[in-house]
Amino acid sequence: MDESSDAVENMPPRRSALYIALRTAAILLAFTLVFTALMASAYYLTAPRVAASAEAEKLRLLAVVLAPTFYDNDLLNDAITLPPTSALDTGENTRLYRARKNGQPVALVFEAIATDGYSGKIGLLLAVSSTGQLLALRVTQHKETPGLGDYIDPKKDRNKVRPWITQFSNIGFDSVPPEQWHVKKDGGHFDQMAGATISARAVTNASGRALAWVNKNHDKLFALPANSLYQE
Repeated sequence: MDESSDAVENMPPRRSALYIALRTAAILLAFTLVFTALMASAYYLTAPRVAASAEAEKLRLLAVVLAPTFYDNDLLNDAITLPPTSALDTGENTRLYRARKNGQPVALVFEAIATDGYSGKIGLLLAVSSTGQLLALRVTQHKETPGLGDYIDPKKDRNKVRPWITQFSNIGFDSVPPEQWHVKKDGGHFDQMAGATISARAVTNASGRALAWVNKNHDKLFALPANSLYQE
């Protein structure tokens, strides 16, 4: 037998394609299991901090219209879900927060939309007291013209001493009746900037509708169990 024949006889048997496929699949499965375990561990370790950060951000936003000194309950957990509501012009579910002090109703904080801004929808956040006063109003999102209609946002308003939006603070229908809840150009009570009336009109009219709706439904909104769904 020659040397080449001996080499052929000493070669290990070829591994089948099935064996290689199974071995590759096993390696991939092992990597997947290890990666999944690491990701799960990371999630469980960071989830509490992420949740705490999200809650802090929500409270920071709510504090813009309602100072924490106004209430002593857990505002984030004393909340209900509002379905799309025509009076608020909301097209999806939103959250309404109930503020209480010593167990007594203090205020409601909720969202509304002004759909007729100059450049589209304007998001609003309102705090309304248990006595029906609009405590504060803020614009949360908008696309109004920079340097013109964006004065509805106090961060963009050039008047830093008394931003336009602050004229809605601590005011209600007892001092400004619903028929006067419009900008002065439309015969109403509220100021607007010359040449930029559309943005102010949208916010003013939307806030009036929202205030009327929440005052009408005030008792029911406070009475519902936490985390329940409001229904008209």
